Amino acid sequence: GGPRRMSAYELPMFPLEHPVLPGQLIPLQLFEPRYLALAERLHGEIEADFGIVGIERGREVGGDDVRADVGVVVRVLEMTSLPDGRVSIVAVGTRRVKVNEWLDDAPYPRALVTDWPDDVIEDGLDIAAANLAAAVHALVDAARRNQPGLEVEVPSIDPDHLDTSIWRLITFSGLGPLDTAALLRATDPIARSASACTIIDERRELLDALGDNDR
Repeated sequence: GGPRRMSAYELPMFPLEHPVLPGQLIPLQLFEPRYLALAERLHGEIEADFGIVGIERGREVGGDDVRADVGVVVRVLEMTSLPDGRVSIVAVGTRRVKVNEWLDDAPYPRALVTDWPDDVIEDGLDIAAANLAAAVHALVDAARRNQPGLEVEVPSIDPDHLDTSIWRLITFSGLGPLDTAALLRATDPIARSASACTIIDERRELLDALGDNDR
């Protein structure tokens, strides 16, 4: 994760219709003038970081949006200028931030943010990760019953990085924007894992019910 800054700092921001999570790989195509200006700024930076927040109401285009006050700092891994003038970026989510204040949108959206680390948990993280992995495997099994031959690989748990493993399992589950936003706000990895298990179990039950209707 990079240095923890306890004080607020300015960050270029990219509001998206779907919030992202730490550890998630994020491909983006930039074509709006304000985001091409952002790409230009990032281009010259060694550690090219920007923030992604979910849009709670409104649209990505046009700026008439209501943006979430929690987001994720993402780091650019690759940036390619395309022949038609667009810029393609692949970035990875690194850490969670709180948005303290939105600044002027020119030349691109910007905010004052503060790093928002999880509360520190001493024990029980291994059990939480194992429970979440079990819920995700059950979801995949339900999906395979409906779609035989489904080729997906559930992420494995890294015992040295349990909190990262929990983020990875949640990202893999492909939850909707509201669920993703709620899990991003959880105070610590155990609370996050418990909420994710509930959401994933509900999805699995829904898949099983759909499957029963087809049979």
